[in-house]
Amino acid sequence: MQLLKYFFLGLAFMCSSYLGFLLSKKYSSRVRDLKEMKNALNIFKTKIRYTAEPLQDIFEEICIQSAHSIGSVFSNAKEYMKEFSAGFAWDKAIEESNHNFKKEDKEVLKGLGKLLGKTDVEGQVNEIEIVDQFLDLQIEKAEKEQLKNEKMYKTLGFVAGLAIVIILI
Repeated sequence: MQLLKYFFLGLAFMCSSYLGFLLSKKYSSRVRDLKEMKNALNIFKTKIRYTAEPLQDIFEEICIQSAHSIGSVFSNAKEYMKEFSAGFAWDKAIEESNHNFKKEDKEVLKGLGKLLGKTDVEGQVNEIEIVDQFLDLQIEKAEKEQLKNEKMYKTLGFVAGLAIVIILI
């Protein structure tokens, strides 16, 4: 009976600690996703500026070159462009993305959709550069949040698990 009690106490401790690590991971994932999006937008800007490829082809290539899951945004936007305008397809792909973006991150990224496919090359490149600058600010904020909250959630999970064990002993 004692063995079973200690097993469940250990399980409660591990679950609490794991939950703390899970909550802390969303901060590092947000920073990673924002940096990947910034890299993808730089590829996008270069492709628009120096090639005459259609947006759908550029999005397909970015999807292939993207390191992690950011490529799914471009893939979804490409698929939506078959039925909708480029701007609406981009907005829809950003809104439906299941990344660690906050609402303000999504609003910054949706800003790109306003002129996407509607202006000349320089207009689109300028819009990408503006979004790129906003992403720099979002990355900076996300890194500050990561430094502030990541360690806190890990520690909180560990301490909560320890508290549960102490109370139940």
